[in-house]
Amino acid sequence: MNVKPKILIIADGFGKPSYNPRLRSLCDYLYAQGYPITVVVEHIADLPFGHDYPIRELRLYTGGKADWAVKNVWAMLTDWKNRKFSALVEQLYGSETFDIVFCTTFHTCPLRAAIDFGKRHHLPVITDIRDLAEQAPGNQVNYLAHQARALRMFVRPYQQVNIRRRNKQLEQADCITTVSPWHVAFLRRINPHTQLIYNGYDAHVYTPEDVPTNEFVISYCGKFFGEPIQDAKPLFEALAELKHIPYRLIIHTNPEGQRLLTHMASEYGVRAEVNGYIPQSEVLQLYRRSSILLVLTNRASEQNVHGLMTTKFYEALGIEKPVLCVRSDEECLAQVIRLTNAGIAATTAEEVKAFILDKYSEWQAKGYTRQAVKGKQDFSRQQQVQQFEQLILQCLHK
Repeated sequence: MNVKPKILIIADGFGKPSYNPRLRSLCDYLYAQGYPITVVVEHIADLPFGHDYPIRELRLYTGGKADWAVKNVWAMLTDWKNRKFSALVEQLYGSETFDIVFCTTFHTCPLRAAIDFGKRHHLPVITDIRDLAEQAPGNQVNYLAHQARALRMFVRPYQQVNIRRRNKQLEQADCITTVSPWHVAFLRRINPHTQLIYNGYDAHVYTPEDVPTNEFVISYCGKFFGEPIQDAKPLFEALAELKHIPYRLIIHTNPEGQRLLTHMASEYGVRAEVNGYIPQSEVLQLYRRSSILLVLTNRASEQNVHGLMTTKFYEALGIEKPVLCVRSDEECLAQVIRLTNAGIAATTAEEVKAFILDKYSEWQAKGYTRQAVKGKQDFSRQQQVQQFEQLILQCLHK
């Protein structure tokens, strides 16, 4: 009988709106394959999803801004949060036997808990880093401000302290995984044992389906922050010259995004239906009756974001709908769009205009559009979790 290794999974918790699909996909897969897994996370919100494996949530905050503020200042001075998380994990699981520790986080916590547990019990540790403070160098204050104005003076020193602590933990990991080529290049300066495992789409949900429609729909569902993070000007400049086409521009976004995009549509004289978020089931329906799916980004630079591989791109790839990425990041996302033939990463309004006209002709001929993508299976969550499994087995073999 082949006994599967027992895995302790330590993570930063399941938060809205997507509840960490990268982690959930991995846990679902490992459990289905017969791996004994124990999952311990920070408590963020009540869990709305079903799971057959145990999840232990550690509540580090009692609620309220005052509690959050005091504990975060104390954490900056003493590393309280990481030390507390580490102590709780040892208290709960120190007497159990595991074969390997896997940790995933969007920032720093709970890296220390994973490294401490691994060192204390002589176990290999894999750390998965989904975001880096350095990927948004021009927006570091907003990255951690959490709308708490009184604490903004502490954000930059807090971040600098956290980065030093994070790097110390990452140096000790047996292996690091991360989400884009930019992240890999950055993290290899800290730990050479860094590998790329992209995010992806759920191949069981995001499947192609040709849905003929009597409307040419261009849609966007996702956050919009405006410049410098996202530059939608080439899109609106192009649409302003395409008033003879009976398109529908449908946008579902955050409140600030609604304000910004409504203003842009009015400024350029573009027809646009801008509203709030809709349920994920409705998003998928909108995707399938759309002829073009928008991915709104901007040229990667020190003023905005590096290595941004938005989930919306992967979802469009899965259902094989044409992607119009505007403005092109001229970095990781543009490279993958070219690699997969998913659409276009446009830098000018003329490129946007030509792409829209091409897809409009396809829609006129067939009643729908479908992109001839290449190698999309390499970007599915099903492929992603198998990559994690192989890495876990490799670390154990070493």
